[in-house]
Amino acid sequence: MNRTELKLFLDGHGGEYEYAFDVPASEITSFRCGGNAEAVIYPNGEGALCALLRFLSDAEIKYCVLGCGTNVLIDDAGYDGAIVITTKLTELKIDGETLRSECGRGITSCASAAQKAGLSGLSFAYGIPGSVGGAVTMNAGAYGGEISDVIVSADCWDADAQKIVTLTRDDLSLGYRDSAVKRGGLYVLSAQFALHRGDPDAILAEMNDFMERRRDKQPLSCPSAGSFFKRAPGHFTGKLIEDAGLKGLRVGGAMVSEKHAGFIINAGGASAGDVKKLAEIVMARVLESSGVALEREIIYL
Repeated sequence: MNRTELKLFLDGHGGEYEYAFDVPASEITSFRCGGNAEAVIYPNGEGALCALLRFLSDAEIKYCVLGCGTNVLIDDAGYDGAIVITTKLTELKIDGETLRSECGRGITSCASAAQKAGLSGLSFAYGIPGSVGGAVTMNAGAYGGEISDVIVSADCWDADAQKIVTLTRDDLSLGYRDSAVKRGGLYVLSAQFALHRGDPDAILAEMNDFMERRRDKQPLSCPSAGSFFKRAPGHFTGKLIEDAGLKGLRVGGAMVSEKHAGFIINAGGASAGDVKKLAEIVMARVLESSGVALEREIIYL
């Protein structure tokens, strides 16, 4: 990567970007492990984000776009390119029963804003730690709801066409933890959700119930990336792992959570290699004990 060229671009745009070089992955991901990112850049707005992605593409600089860094594991060797983080893009507007949010706002924050406005439909997202962009990309879901139930459209940067495109729910091809965005070449800038009127107190009670369930069943106090594996069709993935006798299994500082076997946690001093090795062992032993092939949900960089 040509750092001089990148720095000239960033410094030449009047404070539209904050950036740093050689940033530890522990500072930008929820797993709190991994090597250094060669560059980490925070655009201050949608226009700045699009201009940056155009520049990186034209300059042939390797890059990826992250929100809250909650569903990703960066290799111990680091990432030899630019990681663009969208968490400064947080504008949210409510118009009637439609909520529009920029990509970097937390999806939990959107659920709270909807509740305060007396809008129902996003309660399931309360407690999901990712950003709006990440939630759309992964078609995030919990407790019987998912993004595909409420999304109307998303404005995306099309890296191939080098322009902003608006994709409808059908265009987004949302599946289980999958979307057209995840398959590459598209980056969520903002999303619109269709909600419906509800009683704010009832909505809040539902959200609080979901959060209590999370606290009760999930290792929220430990660094992790949430559920490490996708749900196996016809099975509860955590139970498959538990039945294989893997709760508490450790490789270095990485451990299968004793609270919820579907989580791999950083129990202290884990490397990305520890996490990957443990995941491989879990997948092999579950396949051996149950015949079910687990698929990871976490993205490796």
